[in-house]
Amino acid sequence: PQEWVYLGDKPCLIDFYADWCGPCKMVAPILEELAEEYEGEIYIYKVDTEAEQELAAAFGIRSIPSILFCPMGEQPQMAQGALPKDGFKQAIDEVLLKKK
Repeated sequence: PQEWVYLGDKPCLIDFYADWCGPCKMVAPILEELAEEYEGEIYIYKVDTEAEQELAAAFGIRSIPSILFCPMGEQPQMAQGALPKDGFKQAIDEVLLKKK
């Protein structure tokens, strides 16, 4: 939502997924690896769109996986579809950590 502001103490990535979603299952192990690689730098959250339908609707989730990148003090950016690991790393470095 436009009025939503991320108030965490580190940038985060939010994975909107469902257990029945094939591409979501491909993304899950990548995010687990990235959680270890970027430990202490970012948070990675997972939202089950089946269990959290109101939350998913509030964020306008229409297809999954949808990944919300939330940098500190800036507008969140949404990516849809399964990204390869290097795609996630590039987005984390550029959008969340501001590494060029």
